[in-house]
Amino acid sequence: MMYGQILHPHSPDGCFINVNVGGFKQRMEHNVLKQFPQTRLGRLLCCRSKEAVLELCDDFSPSEMEYYFDRSPRFFGYVLNFYLTGKIHLVDGLCVISFFQEIEYWGIKERHLDFCCSNKFHELMGLAGEKCWDQSSDDLQLHSSDSSIEELSASEEDIEMFEGSWCADVRRNIWIRLENPGYSTSAKVMAVTSLSVVLVSIVAMCVHSMPDFHQVDLNEKEIENPVLTFFESLCVLFFSAEFILRLAVAPSARKFLCSPLNIIDLMSIMPFYVTLACDKLDEGENTDLENVGKVVQILRLMRVFRILKLARHSAGLRSLGATLRHSSSEVGQLVLFLSVGISMFSALICFAETESEDSELQTIPIGWWWATISMTTVGYGDTFPVTLAGKLIGALCIICGLLIVALPITNIFNKFSKFYEKQRHIDLRRGNN
Repeated sequence: MMYGQILHPHSPDGCFINVNVGGFKQRMEHNVLKQFPQTRLGRLLCCRSKEAVLELCDDFSPSEMEYYFDRSPRFFGYVLNFYLTGKIHLVDGLCVISFFQEIEYWGIKERHLDFCCSNKFHELMGLAGEKCWDQSSDDLQLHSSDSSIEELSASEEDIEMFEGSWCADVRRNIWIRLENPGYSTSAKVMAVTSLSVVLVSIVAMCVHSMPDFHQVDLNEKEIENPVLTFFESLCVLFFSAEFILRLAVAPSARKFLCSPLNIIDLMSIMPFYVTLACDKLDEGENTDLENVGKVVQILRLMRVFRILKLARHSAGLRSLGATLRHSSSEVGQLVLFLSVGISMFSALICFAETESEDSELQTIPIGWWWATISMTTVGYGDTFPVTLAGKLIGALCIICGLLIVALPITNIFNKFSKFYEKQRHIDLRRGNN
């Protein structure tokens, strides 16, 4: 027995309920509501207590058997039409998200949309979902990337940390000029000087690898080119002085040493001093120390990463770094798709080419290499199929590679565009300040 029937078991109006939606009153038959028992009004007929009724409506008057709903009376007209026709239509001028929330409140399902509105509803919901996802993704990613962006220049929080410390004014002025090249003319000069030394160091390292610049002593033992050694030592001394100066004026030494760019700076200069110490200790008798010195010398190649310091002056490089940092899912998908494709096509090409004596694709490991350069459209041409079946598989491999590589690239490009616009805005705001 229903709750209304308990209160008025012999009421002539027992087959009706009175609904008041935002001041709009309507009497509705039980038989109409029973056709849709899963809706909010249909579920009211099954309530056996006042508490259950109040879970479905905002208020209830037992004397008048009237249910109050604090909802839009305009939209309720479409709900009434749904109970009469069994179909719901989109409301002109109402946001599709609000429309979805309203039908969800009244317990009306999407399948009840009439065919004239169904396609439009799903199209609008798709567009709204993409915009909401993009906005939330942008807010999350740009908020999380703000920390990496702000690390590249003096932030207000860093400047406030100078208060009460030793030589606060002097350290603050030096720190701002070192970290924010756009602060003043002297800051720009310091930035240009630093970048010039970085480029000189990289050029010297490249020239050092060329055989034409190698020299040997009287014993035909290879020695360092004195000119290149001089430039290299000069650059390392400059980098060392710059690093020590930054560390001395930094508002927080711990935060400074934990910065990724500062770690790169430290690792780019440490191998030089370790190698120098090994050379002093090694007089040619201890081969172990000599080998250690060679290993450490190789570590000097890490100074090429100092080119990342260009990110201090380029919004594009900062955008690229932020994009790669926040595209781990897309990159993971790309690696997964390529791995599956490479494994499949390497096995197929090995099966197709195994009976041909002229083909080099006789094993699956060689097939991996061929599938990798084919799917990534590099195509070195060192290994290639010679049979008809192998060529067909190769064509299919290249086509699949184009599709697989193109799938996540669009999302990565969109993220790069958004990060670039955001960081340009930040740069302009800093320039105006």
